[in-house]
Amino acid sequence: MQISNSFISITKPSNLFHSFTINGVSRTSTTPSPITLSTQLQSRRTETTLEWHSICSHLSAFASTTMGLSTAQNSRIPLGQTLDQSQTLLEQTTAAMLLPRPLDFSGIDDVTEIVRGCVGGELKTISELCAVKRTIGSARAVFEELIRVSSNDDESFHRYSSLLEILQNCDFLTELEQKIGFCVDCNLSVVLDRASEDLEIIRSERKGNMENLESLLKEISTRVFQAGGIDKPLITKRRSRMCVGVRASHRSLLPDGVILDSSSSGATYFMEPRDAVELNNMEVRLSSSERTEELTVLSLLSSEIAKSESEIVYLLERILELDLASARAAYARWINGVCPVLTQETAVETEVSATENHLSVNIEGIQHPLLLQSYLTSSRSALKLETGNGAAEPESISEDESDPPVPIDIKIKSGTKVVVISGPNAGGKTASMKTLGLASLMSKAGLYLPAKSRPSLPWFDLVLTDIGDHQSLEQNLSTFSGHISHICKILEVTSRQSLVLIDEIGSGTDPSEGVALSASILQYLKDRVGLAVVTTHYADLSRLKEQDPRFENAAMEFCLETLLPTYNILWGSTGNSNALSIAKSIGFDEKVLHRAHKWMEKLMPDKQNERKGMLYESLMEERNALKAQASRAASFHSEVMELYREIRDEAEDLERREVAIKENETQQIQRELQSAKLQIDEVVRKFDDQIKTRSPDQFNSLIRESEAAIASIVKAHSPADEFSIRETDNSSYVPQVGEQVLIKSLGNKMATVVEAPDNDGTAMLQYGKVKVRVKKNDIRAIPSRERSSATSLPDQRSLAAKLQRKFKRIPNEANNGVEASYGPMIQTAKNTVDLRGMRVVEASHHLDMVISASRSKELLFIIHGMGSGVLKEHVLELLKNHPRVAKFEQESPMNYGCTVAYIK
Repeated sequence: MQISNSFISITKPSNLFHSFTINGVSRTSTTPSPITLSTQLQSRRTETTLEWHSICSHLSAFASTTMGLSTAQNSRIPLGQTLDQSQTLLEQTTAAMLLPRPLDFSGIDDVTEIVRGCVGGELKTISELCAVKRTIGSARAVFEELIRVSSNDDESFHRYSSLLEILQNCDFLTELEQKIGFCVDCNLSVVLDRASEDLEIIRSERKGNMENLESLLKEISTRVFQAGGIDKPLITKRRSRMCVGVRASHRSLLPDGVILDSSSSGATYFMEPRDAVELNNMEVRLSSSERTEELTVLSLLSSEIAKSESEIVYLLERILELDLASARAAYARWINGVCPVLTQETAVETEVSATENHLSVNIEGIQHPLLLQSYLTSSRSALKLETGNGAAEPESISEDESDPPVPIDIKIKSGTKVVVISGPNAGGKTASMKTLGLASLMSKAGLYLPAKSRPSLPWFDLVLTDIGDHQSLEQNLSTFSGHISHICKILEVTSRQSLVLIDEIGSGTDPSEGVALSASILQYLKDRVGLAVVTTHYADLSRLKEQDPRFENAAMEFCLETLLPTYNILWGSTGNSNALSIAKSIGFDEKVLHRAHKWMEKLMPDKQNERKGMLYESLMEERNALKAQASRAASFHSEVMELYREIRDEAEDLERREVAIKENETQQIQRELQSAKLQIDEVVRKFDDQIKTRSPDQFNSLIRESEAAIASIVKAHSPADEFSIRETDNSSYVPQVGEQVLIKSLGNKMATVVEAPDNDGTAMLQYGKVKVRVKKNDIRAIPSRERSSATSLPDQRSLAAKLQRKFKRIPNEANNGVEASYGPMIQTAKNTVDLRGMRVVEASHHLDMVISASRSKELLFIIHGMGSGVLKEHVLELLKNHPRVAKFEQESPMNYGCTVAYIK
């Protein structure tokens, strides 16, 4: 076999991401990185603190390949190292969300170890070679699918261009795929004869030798059987050699035969006849040669894979990037996320500038991603319990259910460098800060945010956190020492594009020293970070805003009525800790609380904080009142706008409603006509059945009975007299509740009566969503349906005349031509063939068989439906040319979608 060594030459662009990164830190790069070890440690600590691995773990559930699953589970999903890279990731996520259907990665495996083994000279098995072939083919199919969906128009190409760019410069190794497919059958896991000329020759010789060997053994086994040496001829294989079975007592039947084995009882020997020795030797040699040649083919294919190592690895990297984009899109749908807008510093820094960075955070209604994931997961579990085969216990369902996380608004003005958040314990300060940190990491990774509108936030190169207790007995660190040690490391690695999050800054020591140290740290950070957010119970830190506009305050809202936090952030406000109120709400001893209040009075002789708290409460009450008024105004405005749109839509939709009413009237008339027709046909059928059995003396009475039955049917489907009188005499008309009427003053608009006319002669009508009182003389009843002569019920006399003519034809029925020989036109299941849903060829074949099998002088009802008319045309053409069809009648208003054929 000759395998070509030539491959298509390609020029690969540099990868979008030279290595996977977490929080800006390279995970797999082997080249020297300017990022210091301290930065890497801080970044990993941030991942642990913010529980970034939980986000990645949930993302892994949406990965389609083993590579994507492993990458996400190990928290190695790529984060943009620059703003452009993060925006590219977001564009890929958006493009994946816009795909008409998810990409199919089902045939793609992680063949990295297989390729690495080929490079190391290992001989790969058929299944491993087929895995490489299948992966290459599936990757090409994914690229072809992307080309197909993006080739509809220029807009589609632009929409999916970010996904196309991932694979457009890949070498899909079509030649290698074809070589493996030419040499190996992946379904049967065998090397094909055509893989090499030597293999084909060897297998041909082995086949001929085996035929000779089997023929010889069959002949010998038959002789042994006929001689009584065995119960039945037996040919088997022992020690890789073909042999026959013979009783031990009759071994003499095979002189010079070689005993290869015996049965467990020793009663039967498996012997190789002397004449079969050479053929068996030939089989062993050819089998060995065949295996050697197969290994040669597998070795050549393994070497071909080794030569294409770089192309295959590059292709797998791009497939992984595409799979992660699809996973991010699926994750975005799951959390109902929106695409964030990333910004970056644009203003030139100057010493006289009030703000050095024009960064702003504007995130509305964001939910904590981890809390949202837990809520969605528990909701799905509860839904499975409710919809499962077994009935779930109500108590168990209620325990699993949880409330959705409270959405918060994060709005930080441009130019702000440090935000100080104050408020009560368990009020949501730390959770809000973590939400901002996760939002930054998710945006860098190309993930959508669980927020409203279009959130915008700066692109941060690092997210550095100091959250939690850093006490360590092993390192001899107290809570405060660990806290300050961690902050010191943050100050070493922070940059002007970093986000710093510090929880309870300066806590764990003397309050006065803690305030002083915290204020100094914040003053240091304001000149060296993109944004710093800290939480505190120190009121003095909130006064830094008065000295520098780059500081901003925020407070967690606390309801003094329920003594519970609302988890809403009040930007620009300062919050109280409310420690004594919280202690009272949980049942603390009143004496202890009284002493605490005495101490508060001593610490605040001028009661400034008390007045400040009262002022805060007053402002909060006024704020809540204004908020309630705004909510009511918004509700009224929404109702007015909805009413306006309803009236506008009603006015614009009059023509469509009129057409719909006419269609409904027409359909009602057709249903009544069809009902009357079926009843009259039943009368005619009974007349036909009875006239055959009765004597001529009874014909007149039979005709009168049929006429009376038809007259009753016509009367039942005729409009009532009182309805006609009501139409002509409107003065005595009284509308009833629930009745539909016409309003003259509104151009005969149709409305529904809600209240009957009262003493003042007015009735309450509802037109759409509008209710209005209308005078009785302005209300008109809806006229009765007008029936055209073409669709009117048959006249009683004409039907009777038809019965008379039919009666007169009866004696000469055999001599009156074709029409007289057919029975009444009654449709039943036996004389109906339904072609709807069949293809034209299938329907034509089926109809031809039914016509050929029909009895003479029979009616055949052929249902072809309305549709596009193609099936109907072929049916009519077949009926026109069929030798057994005397004539046919096409569909009528009484019988839509059905043609009646008269069989000869």
